[in-house]
Amino acid sequence: MPETSPRGLTRLAFGGDYNPEQWPESVWQEDVRLMREAGVTMVSVGIFSWALLEPSPGVYDFGWLDRLLDLLHEHGIRADLGTPTVCPPVWFYRAHPEALPVTPGGVRHEFGSRAAICHSNADYRAAAAGITTRLAERYGDHPALAMWHVHNEYGVPVSACYCDSCAAHFRRWLEATYATVEAVNEAWGTAFWGQRYTDFEQINPPRATPTAVNPAQALDYKRFADATMRENFRMERDILHRLSPGIPVTTNFMTALSQCDSVDYWAWGREVDLVTNDHYLITDGRRTHVNLAMAADLTRSVAGGAPWLLLEHSTSGVNWQPRNPAKAPGQMARNSLAHVARGSDGALFFQWRQSRRGAEKFHSAMLPHGGTGTRVWREVVELGAALDSLGQVRGTRTQADVAVLWDWHSWWAQNLEWRPSEDHDARERADAFYEALYDRHLTVDFAHPEADLSRYPLVVVPALYLMTEAAGDNLKEYVEGGGTLVVSYFSGIVDEHDAVHEGPYPGALRDVLGLTVEEFSPLLQGQSVRVSGPDGSELSGDVWTEFVVPRGAETVWTYADGLTAGHPAVTRHRLGEGTAWYVSTRLGAEGLDALLGWAIEDARVAPHADLPRDVEVVRRTGESGSYLFAVNHTASDAKVPLEAHGTELLTGERAAGRLEVPAGAVRVVRLDG
Repeated sequence: MPETSPRGLTRLAFGGDYNPEQWPESVWQEDVRLMREAGVTMVSVGIFSWALLEPSPGVYDFGWLDRLLDLLHEHGIRADLGTPTVCPPVWFYRAHPEALPVTPGGVRHEFGSRAAICHSNADYRAAAAGITTRLAERYGDHPALAMWHVHNEYGVPVSACYCDSCAAHFRRWLEATYATVEAVNEAWGTAFWGQRYTDFEQINPPRATPTAVNPAQALDYKRFADATMRENFRMERDILHRLSPGIPVTTNFMTALSQCDSVDYWAWGREVDLVTNDHYLITDGRRTHVNLAMAADLTRSVAGGAPWLLLEHSTSGVNWQPRNPAKAPGQMARNSLAHVARGSDGALFFQWRQSRRGAEKFHSAMLPHGGTGTRVWREVVELGAALDSLGQVRGTRTQADVAVLWDWHSWWAQNLEWRPSEDHDARERADAFYEALYDRHLTVDFAHPEADLSRYPLVVVPALYLMTEAAGDNLKEYVEGGGTLVVSYFSGIVDEHDAVHEGPYPGALRDVLGLTVEEFSPLLQGQSVRVSGPDGSELSGDVWTEFVVPRGAETVWTYADGLTAGHPAVTRHRLGEGTAWYVSTRLGAEGLDALLGWAIEDARVAPHADLPRDVEVVRRTGESGSYLFAVNHTASDAKVPLEAHGTELLTGERAAGRLEVPAGAVRVVRLDG
């Protein structure tokens, strides 16, 4: 069996993508010397090197990679070795232009970027298997090899192709999934608009049409595209497992909802030996550290709670957003250690040395254009020392307080055409509920709707438009067993084929919520409603309202105006030993905080000690001990209560009673006992 952590790495991973092919070999010696100075333990190599490794069909040049891996090994630096299958060489595309992906409108992309791949193309698959086999045969037992890195960021920037090869592959996938064309007709509801098929050969991808395409067909095509990429990953993974036994195989995810929406990471998490993730701050005016925490929690959850690895983030600004600000002094370390707090066994960057040419030459790096005299370099060296002092944390697990349910299939389905309101955004609700939990200093696990939820006192459902009957039964069993459930509007509406559950809304959630919804009443842009509580207090909602009919649930808050005035806005249903809350409008931060406050009381979630806003406290525990991470994202010093004495690992000082955390700093205490 392959390992689930990088082979030969006994400390936290620290380093980044290393692309020495962009530089003369005379620079390599300087690179490894500076890597040692910075405390680098592992680098990712070869990810974009297919054109150099195989400069013409069947002709290979491994000399430079031999010398590079030997050099890394000589200096005690581990290698995350990539299969370069994200960027086939130009000679491959000239021989096989049909391997370039086609848009729904029939336009074929050209060579000249990255990840321009039709994943159904047989020639691409054969070529990818060929280069992967050659690499595994040559380097499968190299002493520098820590793990294999297949492809790069599957799903970005292209996940689906609509060419004739994909059409044929889609038909085979449908036949394997449904067995008969009659079952496809039933699942897709093809009786609507006369779309009935009598043979699999009649079915094409959901290409450009005059108006909305069949939503169930579009949803299945998203599943097919994701599954096809996963087929190619498994092909390469299995080659590597066979020829390089014992070495873990991974590919870098992009779990943040702000960065990738085409990949079902629940499915992918089961395929890799070690979950890894790339995360970049989205500078859209939001509190970027909350998005970071959310992405880290989601990545850990995809890993089943096991330690994972941050394989890419940035030392400072990136280059691909409309505006790319630099990180403030200390922010690089704070971001990195926040990921470690939430389960990462290290922190790596894109990239080691900043490129002089190409599309990412303004993307920050560990070694900037300005060299070792820069602030970024000094902070890189400081971070390397900090991670070295935290080596004992490696292998421990982050402890969560509550769960949030998320399903990529539901997100895909909700984002299809012709929904009741384009203003209702599943990602926005997930972000908003997560932020409300974060501000209550609760650590979140994400979970699939059909997962075992029994260990969580509180489960939150921000947006699950698509919900299977099994998921609905799972939530009912959870509440009956004593759990507390919070559900937001437009959840439980359709089944796995985007068919409305039989009977009134909210379908799969009617019984657990103790209510029905007679009608949705989305609001126009800029409209809002007042929501009144029994004590005369008021909240505000926007985007969405509903005509809710309690059927066992009690009304807690009521619409005070608008079309739904007098109808329930927030309900509470006692079922078995537990409680289910429902909110039928989009509450802002104040309303969500109030709602979650009531639910937390029901769930008897132990309140965390009084902490300032934007000071997060997270715990990791394992055989080596229990560790408290305190991350101060504010401009003021903070004091964090400690339930036990301990040793602060970054300073070596003893800590007791209250932990002093300077502005913008991180402290990590190994608790006694």
